[in-house]
Amino acid sequence: MRSIIYLFIGIFFGIVLFKSEAASWFRIYEMFQFKSFHMYGIIGSAVGLGIIVIQLIKKLNIKSLYGEGIKIQPKNRSFKRYMFGGIIFGLGWALAGACPGPMFVLLGAGYLPILIVIISSILGTFLYGIIKHKLPH
Repeated sequence: MRSIIYLFIGIFFGIVLFKSEAASWFRIYEMFQFKSFHMYGIIGSAVGLGIIVIQLIKKLNIKSLYGEGIKIQPKNRSFKRYMFGGIIFGLGWALAGACPGPMFVLLGAGYLPILIVIISSILGTFLYGIIKHKLPH
C-alpha cells in the first residue's frame, strides 16, 4: 500500500517539476548563463525548506512512517570531495540539460531523446560502482 502512496507522491512531484518549468532545458540554460532568477528561486526555496525540515526533525524527534527514530549522521567536512562532486554534477547537468529528477519527468512528458541521457547516467553509475574502491573516500 505504501508503494502506491509513494508512486502517487512521485507523480505529483513530477507534475510540479514540469509545470514549474524546473525540467525545462531553456530554464536550465538560462540559469547557467545567469539570465534568470527562476531556477535559483526554486533551488533556493528547496534548500531553505530542507534546512527547516531537518532542524524540525532533530529538535522534535520526529519518527519515520514506520515509527522508528530518524537519525541523521554528521557529514565528513571535506572541501575537495564536495567541490569535485559538485563540478562533475554541474557539468553533467549543463551538458544534459537535466538533473536526475527532471530526466524522468521529461521522459514521462514524452521527450524520448532523454532516454540517451538516462541510459548514460545509469551506465555512469554502474561504472562508478565498479571503480568506487579505487577512489578516495
